[in-house]
Amino acid sequence: MTSPKNVAIAGATGAVGQEMLNVLEHRNFPVKNLTLLASSRSVGKTMTFRGETLRVEELKADSFKGVDIALFSAGGSRSKEFAQATVDAGAVMIDNSSAFRMDPKVPLVVPEINPQEVKNHQGIIANPNCSTIAMVVPLFPLHKAFRVKRVNATTYQAASGAGAAAMEELREETRAVLEGRPFQREIFPVQYAFNLFPHNSPLLDDGYCEEEMKMVKETRKIMNEPGLRVNATCVRVPVLRAHSEALNIEFEGDPSPEEAYAVLKKAPGLEIFEERGKNRWATPVDVSGKDPVLVGRIRRDQSQPRTLDLWLVSDQLLKGAALNAVQIAELL
Repeated sequence: MTSPKNVAIAGATGAVGQEMLNVLEHRNFPVKNLTLLASSRSVGKTMTFRGETLRVEELKADSFKGVDIALFSAGGSRSKEFAQATVDAGAVMIDNSSAFRMDPKVPLVVPEINPQEVKNHQGIIANPNCSTIAMVVPLFPLHKAFRVKRVNATTYQAASGAGAAAMEELREETRAVLEGRPFQREIFPVQYAFNLFPHNSPLLDDGYCEEEMKMVKETRKIMNEPGLRVNATCVRVPVLRAHSEALNIEFEGDPSPEEAYAVLKKAPGLEIFEERGKNRWATPVDVSGKDPVLVGRIRRDQSQPRTLDLWLVSDQLLKGAALNAVQIAELL
């Protein structure tokens, strides 16, 4: 029987932090004491866990005394600021930011793929990027079966990827556009309502943005394939919650769509979702609030051999963030 753990959530009032709270409860994680931490602006707010009202405390260096597991979703700068204090207090930090993902000393874990990496932690375990997680859940079992040579991904990313305030900005801007009112954006660089745009993460010198390169580098690390050819184009679409991706996957083998379906039907963390006769495939609405990555529309690429196309959707706040973090905590 697993002994109950003292758990802290840093960034508890954010979109991912709230989901971490929900996932801990829904998965019946063995929590002894739960500490909710956020910035000074949120101190005094209350949140409910298993019928108990908990008060949010300020995130400080001394917040982790007696804590066993610290789930962090407070942003990369806060993760870096409090990492040493967390580890020094004896807690294991499971960090949802990009701060430590590519640190060679820090495991980057998707439990369906590389759970064994958890045992190599030195006090910090990194939660991958939400788009990376969604892609590798189906990509890895296909790789084991048929060996992936190259994957080209196009993402259709929801406002939830930028947090609760971004989701609210999309709601408010949509109302303003429908009512013909002017709207002052604070988070996104261009109109988001009824529009889309290449991902607004910082642009790099080679023309890729940071979000795209996260998918490239993190996929290689998680799958332990440093030479894997990965390309990504990331797009923001006016969806509140859940990301979609179109994958074009070239293999060393030559699997048929039927063989790929057979592999994915047995793979953990995903479900086949489609009604081919009705041209009905998974959408963000179908997956919102649900744990598995939904996969379908597998077909041969008619432009080149040994290549399949695949469609997937994944709840960015759950498998893309909070759920994956709690699954890592369960491995601990």
